Amino acid sequence: MKNLLRKIIPIQFRISIQENKNNLIRSFKSPKMLGGYRDSSGAWRAKTRISDTAYLYHPERILIEDNVFVWHHTILDGTGMLTIGEGTQIGAWVGIFTHSSHISIRIYGSHYQEVAEQDKKGYKVSPVTIGKYTFIGAGAKVLPGTKIGKGAIISAGSIVSKDVGDFEIVAGDPAEVIGNTKTLDKRYLKDKQILEWYNAWQED
Repeated sequence: MKNLLRKIIPIQFRISIQENKNNLIRSFKSPKMLGGYRDSSGAWRAKTRISDTAYLYHPERILIEDNVFVWHHTILDGTGMLTIGEGTQIGAWVGIFTHSSHISIRIYGSHYQEVAEQDKKGYKVSPVTIGKYTFIGAGAKVLPGTKIGKGAIISAGSIVSKDVGDFEIVAGDPAEVIGNTKTLDKRYLKDKQILEWYNAWQED
């Protein structure tokens, strides 16, 4: 019956129903994961799941690919442009920031909100890019201007203030390299099918 309905009901109508359902779910207080997300490019990411407690600041400047998971009470800041690659998993209470305003707030004081964002002195904006199938642990913070490669792990509670390479595992404050996911994954790649899938997303 479900497959029959999928054939009868146009895809755009089904997407509209899902978006309305997500908005309704957001009206309830208990945290829930919402399936499907339309990012700033206009693309519908059917397999992306984002908590209804996650806060997306300037969502029009946030690009999120498919199969992404964003858990509860996480902040995604799109001020300076945020790009999140396919399959990235983001834990709870994570903060990913693309701007810094503390200098502006101090120098303008109570007049801070009177000045247009683009005219503020000391207001720093810098993009953040996160590669495919990277994992960001609970409570981690990613600061403006950071580029995180594919297949990386940002350990829980880490503060990332500089670039992280492909497949690097980092931890601490400031985050430093402590390992490599290629080494971590090797023992699981003896199965030919798994190895094929594993290599496929790395070659894109």
